[in-house]
Amino acid sequence: MPLRDSTPAGNPVWTDIMTTDIEASKKFYAALFGWEFEESISEEYGGYLSATRQGRLVAGLSPYQPEFGGIPNIWSLYLKCDDITATEASVQGAGGQVLMPPTHVAPYGHMGIFLDAGGAAFGVWQPQDHQGFGVDSAHGAPAWHELYSKDYPAAVEFYSKAFGWDTHVMSGSPEFRYTTYGQGDDAKAGLMDASGFLPAEVPGFWVTYWGVDDVDAACATVVANGGTVTEGPHDSEFGRVAAITDCCGASLKLVGV
Repeated sequence: MPLRDSTPAGNPVWTDIMTTDIEASKKFYAALFGWEFEESISEEYGGYLSATRQGRLVAGLSPYQPEFGGIPNIWSLYLKCDDITATEASVQGAGGQVLMPPTHVAPYGHMGIFLDAGGAAFGVWQPQDHQGFGVDSAHGAPAWHELYSKDYPAAVEFYSKAFGWDTHVMSGSPEFRYTTYGQGDDAKAGLMDASGFLPAEVPGFWVTYWGVDDVDAACATVVANGGTVTEGPHDSEFGRVAAITDCCGASLKLVGV
């Protein structure tokens, strides 16, 4: 199980969801991924829960509270930074926008929410006590992060400029344009041109692929616990994959590890 104690700046560091039914979501993800939940987070932060897998942090869940804003039942990705004030300036300098200014979530770290130059939302996390993912590319842990962008050229330029990403074109055909952050086995995330298939009313977004030992068995667990399999399972050059929605309608993907 690939363990993580820290994350380089610019890399995916955390993902979380605001759910309209926290108890149903806990039950769903416990069944699907074997997650357990730390109940000790202060009510000051709206009942936020950290999910763990074999004692290692993997994700966050929070009850949806309309007064705090945000869109419910959507997973959010956070990128690591060492100085969130400097990152805010870099984001704006690269053509991004500030949705939520940097905030201190004491004693865990600092966070901000932004829009990239292609209109997709993402978060930034400067860790203190909370270092983010404690494991990846294992059952119940994040295995890949992918942006569906409505403005692919702008997104590639944005992440290169704002976060210093070393980008590599994996496919440049008109039918499938895809760029990776890093290359080959060292790639950390992917950027996809989604302008040809996302509806006009749907902005670009980040999606996380979650590792599972058996994709077909995981899909059966999804259905048995109130979720839906929306695509697959099928084999790809990167392994067996499926797209699902959870018990509250949040979208995510599964990949065999």
